[in-house]
Amino acid sequence: MNFIAPTPDAPALLTPIPALSDNYIWMVQKNGHAIVVDPGEAGPVLDRLTPGLTLEAILITHHHHDHVGGVQALHQRTGARVYGPRHENIPVCDVPLGEGDLVDLPGIGLRFQILDIPGHTAGHIAYVGRLDAGQTALFCGDTLFAAGCGRLFEGTPAQMHESLGKIGCLPPDTLVCCAHEYTAANIRWALQVEPTNAALQARAQDTAQLRAQGLPTVPSRLGLELQTNPFLRTGLPDIRAAASQHAATPLNTPLAVFAGLREWKNNFK
Repeated sequence: MNFIAPTPDAPALLTPIPALSDNYIWMVQKNGHAIVVDPGEAGPVLDRLTPGLTLEAILITHHHHDHVGGVQALHQRTGARVYGPRHENIPVCDVPLGEGDLVDLPGIGLRFQILDIPGHTAGHIAYVGRLDAGQTALFCGDTLFAAGCGRLFEGTPAQMHESLGKIGCLPPDTLVCCAHEYTAANIRWALQVEPTNAALQARAQDTAQLRAQGLPTVPSRLGLELQTNPFLRTGLPDIRAAASQHAATPLNTPLAVFAGLREWKNNFK
């Protein structure tokens, strides 16, 4: 995927805004303009819109209420254009999108390419683009989490496995901007799958320190996910062996391993 460079003005400020119980609304600010991704409620965004900061766009990844609950109020209060998945029903959608589409935001000087990443929902999309020269960001909603992935509410294991494979081909330094603070719980499960993974053990310590300080654990980087997220490592023999042992049956393909891992995680306490 070839990314279009952003407008080279002031650096972009990327902020995860806490919302609801464990959601993050992502905000990017640049040149006196802002965009937000998946506003599950309007209040935390309105609190950030200081005089001189214009909300230019609202980007939606999928239709679940904790991602769209604030869309209508923000749209009415600010007039920001709403972009969202073509095949899902959201409260407001000025610009429906699907894979290959380009979101061009001239005020903030950013451009995003769209990926179709079904699995969590049937029409889930992601936004991928450069925030600054050399820094790619992925807004992936509930598809890829830090050390985890979303549950399959509408899609199939094959769809989610393909979607994660698509994400895994992005540059390793891509910022993974997921929509929930699930990292600590995901790592507890991932350590059951790969107890000897040194990178995962180190990540568990880093995550504990961040949460003890009340700090977010995201964005992560795709390279770290490729080292520590079992759902992106389904082709590895140790992952296959662990998933097969837990399922009490041989899992002989990466897709079968993914399905086994997802079922394991569904029931993990």
